[in-house]
Amino acid sequence: MVEFKLAIGDPKEKKTWKLEVKEDDAEKFIGLKIGDKFNGELINITGYELEITGGSNKAGFPMRSDIEGQGRRKILATKGLGFNAKRKGQRKRKSIMGNTISQETSQINCKVIKYGSEPLSKSLAPAPEAPTEGAENEAPKEAPKEPVKEEKPAEESKKEEKPAEEKKE
Repeated sequence: MVEFKLAIGDPKEKKTWKLEVKEDDAEKFIGLKIGDKFNGELINITGYELEITGGSNKAGFPMRSDIEGQGRRKILATKGLGFNAKRKGQRKRKSIMGNTISQETSQINCKVIKYGSEPLSKSLAPAPEAPTEGAENEAPKEAPKEPVKEEKPAEESKKEEKPAEEKKE
């Protein structure tokens, strides 16, 4: 029951595509590390090659490339992922994940390094939803359009009211 969310970054288009990888394809990612390259055919994108740049586990802890292994560790960070020092020499204990993808990983970040023949927007675009049963015969209902009422400017309405008042006096 391993499922991943892939965040695929496209440096040319400056866009990120989100894709869910189900059980069968997800097991192929277990054991890969940050920096490893994989063929796009694993996720049904022919002709593309992608590189793993990071990820996070189910609890939201980020993966860090300089920590070996699969589990979560507490490190004393001086700089790097998830820590900005406020003053010189500052250190902080941080929980992070190792650089290897495991069953605890929930998201994998990767970027395109080799492009295929068709653009990613066509390959990863969501398929149009199929109509549900019983809805096949129904035509889509549109909300009735209300007629637009034209309002007179305030000056014109004042001019019209004044002669009416004069007649009454």
